Amino acid sequence: MNHSSELVETPVPDTIVRPKTSSRRQFLSAAGSFSLASAVVIGSCKKSSSKGGVDLGSGDVGVLNYAYALEQLEAAFYTRVSASPYSGITAAETALLADIRDHEIAHREFFKAALGANAIAALEVNFSAIDFSSRTSVLATAKAFEDLGVTAYNGAGPLLTTPDYLVLAGKIVSVEARHAALIRDLISNGSFADNTALDSNGMDMARKPSEVLMIASAYINTRIDASRLPS
Repeated sequence: MNHSSELVETPVPDTIVRPKTSSRRQFLSAAGSFSLASAVVIGSCKKSSSKGGVDLGSGDVGVLNYAYALEQLEAAFYTRVSASPYSGITAAETALLADIRDHEIAHREFFKAALGANAIAALEVNFSAIDFSSRTSVLATAKAFEDLGVTAYNGAGPLLTTPDYLVLAGKIVSVEARHAALIRDLISNGSFADNTALDSNGMDMARKPSEVLMIASAYINTRIDASRLPS
């Protein structure tokens, strides 16, 4: 694939990527149930778009679209990693990265279903700066994405007003933190909770949406308008 013209990552069909454990099947089942329960609330909110890009929207819908955008990015990245494994990848690494891929795809599809007609469009990603043949490059990017995801969810939590959404965000951020710890240990064993991930109180750090999107923009060609997000 030509890295200079990365296009929107095509969602992997269920026949190709299918959760391989009961826990992931249960997650998808719960996601479907929640999307139906939340349709009345989310479906009543008007979706708007910005010229030349996407408008995340306002209120809880905007925050969920923000999370959906990040999950799109992560799912696209790990799908690419699995499709073109780096040189020297081990069987254990292949399996672990495929598990993370499946989790991120499940997260992406959950938000897409829950948002329904209010979901933003598929984002155009740009992975031209990543050398997918290099273990160092791939794992460094994975570390950056997972750390970013943890700080993003932690920063978005206070912006949500619906308790059910906050509970679900907490469940997802805990999975992202598991990913972050695993990737860190693949890079350097025992570094899963070093002082670049945790603050002086032993807590994960948080970032505001504006900070997160500025960092993520290096890998997303689509312009994202987050101006209507709650603050």
